[in-house]
Amino acid sequence: MALSREQIAQRISRELQDGYYVNLGIGIPTLVANYVPNGMEVMLQSENGILGMGEFPTEDKVDADLINAGKQTVTVTKGAAFFNSADSFAMIRGGHVDLTVLGAFEVDQTGALASWMIPGKLVKGMGGAMDLVAGAENIIVAMSHASKDGASKILKKCSLPLTGVNCVKLVVTDLAVLRLENGKFHLLERAPGVSVEDIKRLTEAELIIPAVVPEMTF
Repeated sequence: MALSREQIAQRISRELQDGYYVNLGIGIPTLVANYVPNGMEVMLQSENGILGMGEFPTEDKVDADLINAGKQTVTVTKGAAFFNSADSFAMIRGGHVDLTVLGAFEVDQTGALASWMIPGKLVKGMGGAMDLVAGAENIIVAMSHASKDGASKILKKCSLPLTGVNCVKLVVTDLAVLRLENGKFHLLERAPGVSVEDIKRLTEAELIIPAVVPEMTF
């Protein structure tokens, strides 16, 4: 009963606020663009130099010249701007992004995340994630709760090379919504049909569980 990638993005979209400038990282986070609440004005930024991304295009609206940082074709909203990578990172490093949504391989209860490297596998580089987590006050992570073999990705301490430390505020996985406070994960919501015991079993980190944990609704 785990959430799909689209449902994870849909749940994260509920954390958006009117007037926010939001960077969407590669992977699941890019899907958030499809679920911005009606009537809400947010400016979605892509680190390759777009401010004002819209939802993904339908087949008849595809423009091969409009791509995000993950090389996916995108649309743009009224008032969108295009600029070079240096200006894009000046915006990010200058603290002008209200919210960053990133994917991750691991997160831990110290607020650290690992998102760019798997030992023994060829990687192109760390990308802009380290700048993103350093430049935004609010970091949401979108990820799977455990690996395919059942190993937790919500850890006491990350084992992979770190992207950032003391930065994660909220984690939305395919099983749960977790808020990190004072070095502990607090279970806020669970995916439909997923039990608290399932989440507890697949969470290595210390987990605070309230008396009632509501199911997410879609």
